Amino acid sequence: MAQAKENNGNGGSGTAKTGMNGEAKGSRPRRSYYQRRPRRAQPREAAVPLHIYPLGGLGEVGKNMTVYECCGDMIIVDCGLVFPDSEMYGIDLVIPDFTFVVQNKDRIKGLLITHGHEDHIGSIPYLLQKLDIPIYGTRLTCGLIKNKLEEFSLAGRTKFVEIVPRQKIKLGCFTVEPIHVNHSIPDAVAFAIDSPAGVVIQTGDFKIDYTPLGCGPTDLTTLAEYGQRGVLALLSDSTNAERPGFTATEQKVAAGVHNLFAQARNKRIIIATFASNIYRVQQIIELAVQEGRKVAFSGRSMVNNTAMAQELGYMHIPEGTLINIEEINKYPPEQVVLITTGSQGEPLSALSRMASCSHRQVRVGPGDFIIISANPIPGNEKSVTKIVNGLLLLGAQVIYESMYDVHVSGHACQEEQKLMLTLTRPKFFLPVHGEYKQLKKHALTAAGLGIPHSNILIAENGSNVILTRDEIKLGEPVTAGAVMVDGLGVGDVGNVVLRDRKHLSEDGLVIIVATVDNRTGKVLAGPDLVSRGFVYVRENESLMDGAQSVVESALDRCVEEHVRDWNSVKTRVREALSSYIYRRTKRSPMILPILMEV
Repeated sequence: MAQAKENNGNGGSGTAKTGMNGEAKGSRPRRSYYQRRPRRAQPREAAVPLHIYPLGGLGEVGKNMTVYECCGDMIIVDCGLVFPDSEMYGIDLVIPDFTFVVQNKDRIKGLLITHGHEDHIGSIPYLLQKLDIPIYGTRLTCGLIKNKLEEFSLAGRTKFVEIVPRQKIKLGCFTVEPIHVNHSIPDAVAFAIDSPAGVVIQTGDFKIDYTPLGCGPTDLTTLAEYGQRGVLALLSDSTNAERPGFTATEQKVAAGVHNLFAQARNKRIIIATFASNIYRVQQIIELAVQEGRKVAFSGRSMVNNTAMAQELGYMHIPEGTLINIEEINKYPPEQVVLITTGSQGEPLSALSRMASCSHRQVRVGPGDFIIISANPIPGNEKSVTKIVNGLLLLGAQVIYESMYDVHVSGHACQEEQKLMLTLTRPKFFLPVHGEYKQLKKHALTAAGLGIPHSNILIAENGSNVILTRDEIKLGEPVTAGAVMVDGLGVGDVGNVVLRDRKHLSEDGLVIIVATVDNRTGKVLAGPDLVSRGFVYVRENESLMDGAQSVVESALDRCVEEHVRDWNSVKTRVREALSSYIYRRTKRSPMILPILMEV
């Protein structure tokens, strides 16, 4: 039987048996391309959604916290705080609302920290009081967090996992790769978060410094590699989105401070900076050594952070350079450099106590040359100005804000933000870390680079951002907000209490005390009026006598009308007195009636 070679179905060659008519047995005539039946449509695999929940850091500078959810797993990036503004009377700190996190605590695989500044780590102790989760951070970041947790007796029971750039971490369905970035603190990283939905890059706080003081420049190569592979979304630092150009290198500060050291000549140098700015402190120490000066630290956070940085090898102080603050008066002024906290005007900081002459070891005078090596964070300008004025009144020479090159930002300006967007080439863009005006400006920058407006989203704290391969949209929001810390109280001061504090601060308080017969409602003693923060009583006796008469009349009317409900009696007294005081003074003090029944 004849053998013939026929082209098989997959285009290869093979041996087939032929039939009587010469065709291969079992074969069918091939249709031309245009005669083929269309392929049956394959059902498209449903896109896996990634949920991003910003719980802080949007519409504000600070309190940064972001939750990611995919396939039932959750991770948290950063857990910071923000300092109170001038309207938050008596408040110490403001932290994120952890309600949503606590509700989902069994699904959270870990807390990832970009760097060790307070606006990214400050709320961790309060979170760990509610749930127990491992913390992932670089070596210095973990050291700073441990310092903080020791104050809350939480360091021993918390699991820390030290991470290094380019070392991937598996957390549930997430694979996270830290990427080295420049900032004003060593060991800062961005995170490339890989999930079944795609890759999201969160930059943390960053800038692109080609001549950094340590740790090398930002890892642009890895960022570009992710951009080539495909980035679903970028969450990028917006703090300096309104500033054109590039952020200056930290080397610029070294030259500026060196010139100021020369100007100080025979004066004692006091430099205020952030306690976490290890680079800046190391620069100052090196300059002090060159000038033959001793170095002392003031401020609890400054002492703790520098000790930890030395222990971990991030700071090097030559032997014999460091002295205790108790010893600074043993040396001539020209041989001393004091590095202190208080660059943001914090009321209890070391520099603030120096300005008010309440520092135990340091007395500021004409022989002091003071450098504030930081720019005021928005909202802190008045506090910083108050300290500067206090120091100037004491006769010191003060260098502050932009008088000389004594500070550069740790955040990217517009050109660096453009570079980040260009390298990562994200499909979707979410500006983060900034007030709304900064988020908006960053969004416009992204749009100018060609990202469609429909792919850019300015979210809010509590938003539920849903990302898939094809779209970005908002889902049902989650609980988010600000929780105020006042002393040992966390969350027990809310808007009502703040409103009362504001009222008291503006118009003062008037207390009415009276003893009333329980059966008849008649006044047995009083009413007595006590004023605090309203008027000076001795100079306003006629006003207070009139107020007492108004209260007596209001109580008598209640007796005549048989009003026995004490809440109603208090309301009538309060309204009568409030109306009288406003007519006489155009003020509205808080009025607190206290009726004791006998």
